[in-house]
This record gives sequence, C-alpha cells and structure tokens, in this order.
Amino acid sequence: MRMTRLFSFVAVLLATAIAGNAAETNDVDDLTAMLHSFLAGSGEESVHQNFWAEDLIYTSSNGTRFGKADIMGNFAAEDDEEEEEAAGPATVYSGEEVQVQVYGTTAIVAFKLVGTNADGSIAQTYFNTGTFLKREGAWRAVAWQATMIPLNHQ
Repeated sequence: MRMTRLFSFVAVLLATAIAGNAAETNDVDDLTAMLHSFLAGSGEESVHQNFWAEDLIYTSSNGTRFGKADIMGNFAAEDDEEEEEAAGPATVYSGEEVQVQVYGTTAIVAFKLVGTNADGSIAQTYFNTGTFLKREGAWRAVAWQATMIPLNHQ
C-alpha cells in the first residue's frame, strides 16, 4: 500500500514537472515569435499597441526614459510629418542571438537588434533586454532597455 502511494506521488510529481516544462517551452516559442513579429511590423501602430504594456518603462540607448503613451503619441506626430515630407527608404529591424528565460508569468527576452538599410548595409546594432509579464493570458513588455553597440565593436 505504501509503495503504491509512493509511486502515485512520484507519478504526479513527474507529470507536473513535464507539464510545466511543456508550458515553459511554449512560452519561449510564443515570446520568440512575438518578438520577430514585432520587429517585422515595427512601423505599424497596432503592432506597438499589442506589444507594450500600459505601464511600460522604456529606457532608450540615449538614456531617455518614457512609456507606452509616448510611443503611441509618436505615431500621431509621424502622420503629421509624413504629410509634410516624403520619407526615404525605411530601416528594417531584425533580432539575432535571441535568449528567452521564463519564470512563471514573468519572462526576460534579450537579443541583438540589427537595423539594416535599404542597400543592405548595417545602420546600427543594439543590445535589447525586455521584461515581460503574462497578464490575462497575454505577454506584454513592461520594461525595456536598449544599449547601442558601437559600430567598431560589432
């Protein structure tokens, strides 16, 4: 009887560990896909609306700190500016060396952001680190840190 209870207990522990591991793997995949989708559509307002949490704290590579409202406000300002002047070829952003660490409903996403010009040359690279929280089943970035990598150190 004791052995049966012991085996049952061990089986429950193993099943819980396996289920937890599978959920963490799915979260890593989800966050990685979310990051790549965000970077691919970074010029779209709706992409930013769904990526950043309302209580975001963003520290840019130049040391400026701002929140989601500031990011979203920039889209309205850009719309006004686009009417006044034609924009040149846009820089395309991609993420390399992506690392995702999940801690329950909190995750850290670190990666190398690469900005590529229309001619294929590298405009700039940054190390980015984002802290995400899973709220109501959806991941959102609540903190972000960008560090410019000097062109001579890439």
